[in-house]
Amino acid sequence: MDIQHIATLVRETKGIITNREMVAHVREKGVADYVTQVDITVQEFLKDALYKLAPDIQFLGEETGLQQMNTDSYWILDPVDGTTNLMHDYQHSVVSLALCQRNEIVAGIIYDPFHEELFSAVKGEGSFLNGKPIHVSSAQKLSETIIGVGTAKREQAKDNFARFLRVYENSQDIRRIGSAALELAYTACGRQGGYFEAYLNPWDYAAGMLIVLEAGGTVSDWRGKNLDPAQGSQVAGTNGNVHDELLRLLA
Repeated sequence: MDIQHIATLVRETKGIITNREMVAHVREKGVADYVTQVDITVQEFLKDALYKLAPDIQFLGEETGLQQMNTDSYWILDPVDGTTNLMHDYQHSVVSLALCQRNEIVAGIIYDPFHEELFSAVKGEGSFLNGKPIHVSSAQKLSETIIGVGTAKREQAKDNFARFLRVYENSQDIRRIGSAALELAYTACGRQGGYFEAYLNPWDYAAGMLIVLEAGGTVSDWRGKNLDPAQGSQVAGTNGNVHDELLRLLA
């Protein structure tokens, strides 16, 4: 699979994502969970383009929801990770696309059209930002770095914010971008030492997981177990050095 060809397709979504008129068409899927016409249009565009490129590879997208895949190979797409950001023109929203083969992520792309940053990885070939190699932070402990946080599972808000406080007290600071994929991309290129969230679906983390791993980092659930890209999970992604320290604070 030519990752550069896929990257070119993903970059073609910029005109859709930056169309403010299209963003205005919003539907609420759940509590603080929204879909816009942009999400739907990006998903339809990439689903059609990928089918033409590789008709034998099936497709799993956020706007189709979790489903059992009866194939060894399928795409995992989040057409807009950071939809709430997009609605408010916060300009931290990305397209996240991964290729899963035999329950393993083998390619991933995260595209930020607002800053023209495209993060990519192919299993065994390293991670890149706009074609240049990237690597995770060299921080040895949490006190030497900042950590990204996610606020999924609103019903667990009190427990989540207690965790945020513990991490805040043990790190240089915490950040919340509002896009899981972008948090993982920033971890991969060393802008932050790690990121965690109480629950993510595969389309939220699949591409970012590979990009962090190929950049030299570690990604697991909060017990330190490998993630299953067919299922939602707690997620912690770090530079590897601070992983155990972070997991102890999340326990």
